[in-house]
Amino acid sequence: MRARTTTLAAFSAVLLLAAAAQAQAPQSFRVISPIFSQLVSFAMPSNFAAVFENTKGGHYIREAVLKGETPERWTQMITVTGEKGMTLTPGASPQIFAGTIAGGFKTACPDSFAARPLGETTFGRFEGFVAVVGCGRIDSGPTRHSETALLITLKGTTDYYTIQWAERGPESDEPPVNDDRWEARLRDLSPIDLCPIMPGEAAPYPSCVNKS
Repeated sequence: MRARTTTLAAFSAVLLLAAAAQAQAPQSFRVISPIFSQLVSFAMPSNFAAVFENTKGGHYIREAVLKGETPERWTQMITVTGEKGMTLTPGASPQIFAGTIAGGFKTACPDSFAARPLGETTFGRFEGFVAVVGCGRIDSGPTRHSETALLITLKGTTDYYTIQWAERGPESDEPPVNDDRWEARLRDLSPIDLCPIMPGEAAPYPSCVNKS
């Protein structure tokens, strides 16, 4: 009887741990946005909310932060950008585009910059590149802090896109680019894909939803 009681107690503990883990992991919802010539599709954790969106010339940006945070004071931010017509730029590639963005980080913190390439990949039939880049110490924002980002670049039919999941933390000599959470966040954002904009089609864009 004692052995059975112990087994039941252990089984109950496993169920409680699983329930706690499930409660801690936010659900996600599919985001499909028309950005220039294509629809950009990915999974957004439900504890994020969009706080800023702007199109200026050939550049598009949308920022989402954890609910309750602001564009000025945030701990995590998911940013989507689009660069119109960039596929026509000679020598452009997802890896080079990622390198340009990483260069902006390095300029901001030459003494505490770090990067880790996760490599070339494809999203659907579109070329992409994934890396983790960051600054151990950066002065933007209300206080000095570290800022690290999962950086995803995609080459569309005519435009380039990025999805970035950034996190701020205490300042350090080097940002946590080697942490396992970045691969986990890449999985959390998946599936990531680009879809054509169909004439007359509106949200929720069933042709893109039904694609996967």
